[in-house]
Amino acid sequence: MKIALIAHDRQKTLIVKLATAYQPILAQHELFATGTTGQKIIDATGLSVKRFKSGPLGGDQQIGALISENKMDLVIFLRDPLTAQPHEPDVNALIRLSDVYEVPLATNIGTAEVLLRGLDQGLMAFREVVHDQDSNPINL
Repeated sequence: MKIALIAHDRQKTLIVKLATAYQPILAQHELFATGTTGQKIIDATGLSVKRFKSGPLGGDQQIGALISENKMDLVIFLRDPLTAQPHEPDVNALIRLSDVYEVPLATNIGTAEVLLRGLDQGLMAFREVVHDQDSNPINL
């Protein structure tokens, strides 16, 4: 599975802790991240992470493009709900694309842990049947 890891500045320490705690699970998958978040995860865990640009510089949109091409299976985006973000439209677009293409999305640590534990237990098989061969959403 392809997993995107994103975190706002005040959540970067938390996503590094998450990646460290779930390193054995994450190591089995293809990881993607926005710039600084990805580097912090690499430094702390040694996991292989494909890094995109920083979120405010287009990294959120790069991940959104993969979602729209059905090339992303799960997104963990630890948002800071108490700080205004200058790239909020990009954040909203990423969340919208996750909904449109039925990609599981965690925006807080509790949901992130549930998704990672479910992934480890093989509970994400629905991702294989939700889209047809043309990567178009199928109504179940």
